[in-house]
Amino acid sequence: MNEPPTETPFEEMKRYVRFSAADAAALARFGEVATSHFPRIAAEFYERVREHEQAHAVFTGEAQIERLRRSLVRWMERLCRGPHDKSYYEERAKIGRVHVRIGLPQRYMFTAMALIRTAFKRIADELPAAESAAARDALARILDLELAIMLETYREDFVARIQRVERQENERLRRELARSEHRYASAVELARVLVVGLDAAGRVALFNQEAERVTGYARDEVLGGDFVGLLLPEALREGEGARLLAAAAGASPVEEVWEVPVRARSGRERVVRWQLAYAGPTPDESVALYAIGQDVTDERALQERTRQSERLAAVGTLAAGLAHEIRNPLNGALLHVTYLERALKRGAGSDDALETTRFIGAEIQRLSALVRDFLVFARPSPPRRKPTSLQAVCLRATTVVTDDARRVKAEVTTDLASADLVVEVDADKIEQVLLNLLRNAVDAVEGAGGGHVTLRLRRQPRHALIEVEDDGPGLPSPDAPIFDAFYSTKAHGTGLGLAIVHRVLSDHGGSIEVDSRPGRTVFRVLLPIGSGAPVADAEERSSG
Repeated sequence: MNEPPTETPFEEMKRYVRFSAADAAALARFGEVATSHFPRIAAEFYERVREHEQAHAVFTGEAQIERLRRSLVRWMERLCRGPHDKSYYEERAKIGRVHVRIGLPQRYMFTAMALIRTAFKRIADELPAAESAAARDALARILDLELAIMLETYREDFVARIQRVERQENERLRRELARSEHRYASAVELARVLVVGLDAAGRVALFNQEAERVTGYARDEVLGGDFVGLLLPEALREGEGARLLAAAAGASPVEEVWEVPVRARSGRERVVRWQLAYAGPTPDESVALYAIGQDVTDERALQERTRQSERLAAVGTLAAGLAHEIRNPLNGALLHVTYLERALKRGAGSDDALETTRFIGAEIQRLSALVRDFLVFARPSPPRRKPTSLQAVCLRATTVVTDDARRVKAEVTTDLASADLVVEVDADKIEQVLLNLLRNAVDAVEGAGGGHVTLRLRRQPRHALIEVEDDGPGLPSPDAPIFDAFYSTKAHGTGLGLAIVHRVLSDHGGSIEVDSRPGRTVFRVLLPIGSGAPVADAEERSSG
């Protein structure tokens, strides 16, 4: 007697929610109408993600977000098109496993599916009554199936992690657990420092709450794992990593202070200053090396900004004094040169003499312009903040530099967020910041015979991100003090443009950083987002 075929988990799910061939047909008809809406839905989906720090933190950059937007469109197309068979289930399960791997919290699956469900319902409501009802029923069933599949992948991950812990645990570790819990319940867990213990082989045997917070890894994910391979950047594993392993094994002296970047689960790096202490393994304690760390990433950034501000303030004081002393003599000299030029013209002076006076006048005017820049830098006015459309500011700045860019065979393009950003800033000063950065980028590609400049605007959870990117030759050195006053890479530059940019952004509570290599230089501006007004309101106030 033949055994009935075994029902797969997906077939059981479909039977449970009563997903039928009629539902598949309704989805196909719905897809014919909804396909044109999918790119918009995907764009709105990832704009919503940008508003939430924990969801946004799992992404590595804009290129990944763009790929995910295209993948979401394909996901919606396959959802409607089908077929809803074994390959469909495996494809969806693969997506769920990616969510697990990058550490996306489960709650974002439900909230994300709510966004998709709402968008689909609005489209279905526009269909004729009979088709609309069939489409809504089919969508409810298939989206519930999607959630069930993805939850199953999280269950697989949890089971695998539990099984791994169970394999590692034995009777000796259970006895150790009581002692470990006592340690964790005391200062180790309460201290706002990273506490990591390594055994003689460099495996993690102790990992406190602060270490979890800074790295993004849960304790059970790192216990028993290789500290160097898991947490150190790849470039440091042979040098710093080898020294740490030697210290843990007792084969070399321990450096009392050890400052290195640590690679978090998100892929970002945090600078940690460690205090190392070698204890040596004992029969009752596997920890051979204790590392007590403090996250100094923000401290380093603050120190650098403070040093930069102090340098700019000192130079600004000097510039103000020089400008005051130089401006009046320059004006007098320019006036007399003008009189001399007119006298030579009236007296039919030689061409050489006239050319000499014109040259002197041009040089005096150039010095006067430099003095004006000194005064702008030395005596900055406080920003006059008002709700401002950053998209409008970006477009105005791009328009201003377009003609100059064409003359040097530079192409200037914009890549702006689909949703505008309204922030409380001084619109004129921020526009001047963008003009300085765009003109520098155009100058950079001009030296290379032409190229591309891109002005990009994006939303982050707490900041507006503006990037100016060019494909020029890059900075001469990654350590060049480009934001210091009077430092310039141009033959006739004053060295004040980027110093003024830095000061304007500091006055706004923002920041600027640069990432440069041959063929790609990116200046990144961050402006804090406060309680903005709607774009229309901001534009009305700007024009009023």
